[in-house]
Amino acid sequence: MNYPDWLKPYVLGAVSGAALATVVGFTWGGWVTGGDARQMSETMSDDKVIAALVPVCVAKASADLNRAAKLETIRGASSYQQREALMEAGWATMPGTDIPNRDLAQACVKALEPELS
Repeated sequence: MNYPDWLKPYVLGAVSGAALATVVGFTWGGWVTGGDARQMSETMSDDKVIAALVPVCVAKASADLNRAAKLETIRGASSYQQREALMEAGWATMPGTDIPNRDLAQACVKALEPELS
């Protein structure tokens, strides 16, 4: 099939323009793929759920009868083991679940930081 010679520059311009627009869009334009958008939305929703549950964790800590002993155990743990100590205290286990949430425990440690100092 023969194409007119005048068509070649237009086709090359369209192809190179599309390639340039794609590179610029994904690099500086803020475009993301569907998988990246899904991952970002899951991360944001997880963060919001954890943030909403931190007051529940702090309330469980405040209502615990053995609060002073458990806070001392958490305080005595190294900074990277405080999350595990808080999980063992049971404050990061939400009603209706059997296991503590690691992300919630980390956020709860941050919320209780003034008391742990």
